[in-house]
Amino acid sequence: MSDSNTATTVLSAKPVVLPAPHRGEDLQVRVSAPATGDDLPVIVFSHGFGWSMNGYAPLADHWAAQGFVVVQPTHLDSRSLGIPHEDPRTPRIWRIRIEDLTRVLDGLDVLEAAVPGLAGRVGRGRIAVAGHSWGAQTASALLGARVLGADGVPGEDMSDARVGAGVLLALPGLGDDLTPFAAENLPFMRPSFDTMTTRALVVAGDDDRSHLSTRGPDWFTDPYTHSPGAKSLLTLFGAEHSLGGIPGYEVAETTDESPARVALIQRLTTAFLRDALFAEDTDWKAAVAALEGDLDPLGELRSK
Repeated sequence: MSDSNTATTVLSAKPVVLPAPHRGEDLQVRVSAPATGDDLPVIVFSHGFGWSMNGYAPLADHWAAQGFVVVQPTHLDSRSLGIPHEDPRTPRIWRIRIEDLTRVLDGLDVLEAAVPGLAGRVGRGRIAVAGHSWGAQTASALLGARVLGADGVPGEDMSDARVGAGVLLALPGLGDDLTPFAAENLPFMRPSFDTMTTRALVVAGDDDRSHLSTRGPDWFTDPYTHSPGAKSLLTLFGAEHSLGGIPGYEVAETTDESPARVALIQRLTTAFLRDALFAEDTDWKAAVAALEGDLDPLGELRSK
């Protein structure tokens, strides 16, 4: 893995196209990786609503520079595709999103070959998923989260044994307190975290107030509270849904711009993933200790 104080050259290829005959559009993907290193761990990142493979540079660029292969698919809801709301696929996009991530894992050989010099350097046994907002919900399915049907029974298990860890940023909570609009139009926002057993870091802002829920910011802590297994919760003080600006630099929808907050997310997510995917790594303990010892912390961390 890369040393955090060393500048690392990152190579990136886009669009890499994975055939998807039943999707209506082939899957376009961006792959970023460090120019050097072997047995590189993989992060498959799912973007928030409307974004694309070109978003989230503050995370993707950082992770790649720190020694990860970062794979960013463009989901069908992306503004770059311009698919109208009345498209017959719209009610199934939440599910197609999950299938996109699985398709990426199935297509790692193609993705590896698309980046010059990357062939033979990808560690297939060290894979994580990550996502923001709707993308976090998408990623959570591969960790074991399921969607409740109208009868309250959990739907299909879409978890993936190839995934060893997850980073879930501003992941919506339980569906018990949805607004009338969300309850009527977004039936997939009724998750069950009871079977989300894979190790994960949940990141929530304590000023993140969603127009889809009648609850306050604590809604975004549900994935930590209601899931079993090894989980950590990073609660960021004063953070809103963009968590300081992770979707991009100076983007319009960032309402709480904070380079320091983004830098903390970069450090802690990197350390967490190293710890989860490389059992011998000590960065996570050091990062946790640094946050706990900070006299003016940007957030607090809990683990179980």
